[in-house]
Amino acid sequence: MPADHPQHLADHARQRHHQTLQRAQHTLTELADAGEQVTVALLAKRAGVSRSWIYTQPALRDRIRQLQQHRASADFVRDTATRATGDSLRQRLALAHERINQLRAENKQLS
Repeated sequence: MPADHPQHLADHARQRHHQTLQRAQHTLTELADAGEQVTVALLAKRAGVSRSWIYTQPALRDRIRQLQQHRASADFVRDTATRATGDSLRQRLALAHERINQLRAENKQLS
């Protein structure tokens, strides 16, 4: 057995780790760009890695957490921005009642 055999194994392991990490990071970017909800399970499935491996990668875990927080805050902003306030709903209701009364008056004149 060659004396540098352990070095070849270590080099190969480093290279394989780097390739796997690159694949996971690329997949994570694709998920985020597609607007999908990023989870460890989904990333593991799409990248072809184990969930336990992802948990051993602090940079991936941090990025997943950032994307989840960003999505949660974006969802909150979207929900609050599109939710009508009580005052605006009351105003719309008052305008609708006013319009109904106008139409009733027109109908009464036409009869």
